[in-house]
Amino acid sequence: MPDTASNLQIRNACEGVLPLHAKIAPWMEQTLTQQPVQQWVGRWGSPLNVLQVEPFQQNLSELHRVGEQRDVDLRAFFARKANKCPAFITAAAAVDAGIDTASEVELTQTLDAGVESERVICTAAVKSEALLEQCVANDVVIAIDNADELRATDRVAARLRRSARVALRISGFQHDGEKLHSRFGVDIDEVSGFTDLFWPHPNTHPIRLVGLHFHLDGYSADQRVSAIQQSLQLVDRLRDRGHKIDFLDIGGGIPMRYLESESQWQDFWREHEAALLGKRSEVTYRNHPLARQLHDGRVQGAPNSYPYWQPLVQAEWMARVLDAEFEGATIAKAVARRDLQLRCEPGRSVLDGCGMTIARVEFRKRHPDGYWLIGLSMNRTQCRTSSDDFLVDPLLLPADTAPQERTAPMEGYLVGAYCTESELIQLRRMRFTKGVAIGDLIVFPNTAGYLMHFLESRSHQFPLAENLLVGDAGDAPRLV
Repeated sequence: MPDTASNLQIRNACEGVLPLHAKIAPWMEQTLTQQPVQQWVGRWGSPLNVLQVEPFQQNLSELHRVGEQRDVDLRAFFARKANKCPAFITAAAAVDAGIDTASEVELTQTLDAGVESERVICTAAVKSEALLEQCVANDVVIAIDNADELRATDRVAARLRRSARVALRISGFQHDGEKLHSRFGVDIDEVSGFTDLFWPHPNTHPIRLVGLHFHLDGYSADQRVSAIQQSLQLVDRLRDRGHKIDFLDIGGGIPMRYLESESQWQDFWREHEAALLGKRSEVTYRNHPLARQLHDGRVQGAPNSYPYWQPLVQAEWMARVLDAEFEGATIAKAVARRDLQLRCEPGRSVLDGCGMTIARVEFRKRHPDGYWLIGLSMNRTQCRTSSDDFLVDPLLLPADTAPQERTAPMEGYLVGAYCTESELIQLRRMRFTKGVAIGDLIVFPNTAGYLMHFLESRSHQFPLAENLLVGDAGDAPRLV
């Protein structure tokens, strides 16, 4: 998006000492500059999550279009765990997407929203018999991870006198001469024995194996290609043994891009390494290593961070996978030739551009070491995943305060409300070019995917953040 004057004012007021400028969806800039956001925070509290569903539907439709262009029945099943707001359920259904559920509540909300069972899958990492019963009673496909889950499903189906549909989760694919190990699923080398044991007579068994499912860690398109190739060969073998396999589900891990600039991303890691080596001033709080290690004068190890800039993302990434060579043609043609539905379970990537988290500044304090601490009415779990940090520059929306109530330009860190030394909202050292005043709003852009909901906590009895849905201009915002 081109920088307008208002966008420049918001963006330049707060950035890292090593900037990592965020991609900002047009509706976010319009909301921050044209809507009464200060009043919203005053009414509904800090932090406040502000969301919009239109980009979500566009992202899903673009994925589906990749399949349509290649005559592949490609269907996205939104990973509901990525954001808890029910509005995304109905928004997904409106563009013919399905829902991937990972708990009883997620499944109940999805079915109560009127989503047909054919558009739902349950992939919960741990499945109680109550959850399995809900799946069987509603004819929802269950992604089976292990023998105990399959036995429990069999018991539930027998008790309910119902059949059940399952997809077998598989792992252990070969890629570049190495095995892709995972704690999830049945190893692909053991699938034949597993299915022969549990389905000696597939045509008469009440548990029907209707699909294969996998989920790989990371975002490698090449690894997905290898996994799909081996899965399609497995589909052929299972069909030969009497299983009517209808779909292959390749899980999530479709990448997205948070940042505008690849060079800023590369510069940050180069300078972060220099800081760890003592060759420059710190760029993270107390020189936090972000999981990297200093050993024998060298920085080693991979950072515990999402790759916030990636060259190949979303629909382009999916096109790269489907266009990969296989069986003398492409994966797309191999899938179509087998009359399979190809499913995926995106979460973060289809929520690109869908939300932001806004928090109020409550104090400014100068540390004896010279840097400032900026206290926000939020805690770190309200903008965090399992990564060490959210490596995207926030925005600053200034309050209407007198100039003397605002600090001079300064550098420091955003800290949160939990009573621990480690309670930083972001570990990166930030620069406030126009100072900070009490009542200013700090805006964390593009947090809808996992960041606002995945780890949120009510420690100290703090309330969870409200979620405000905004629509087109003129539509009143509403809590969801």
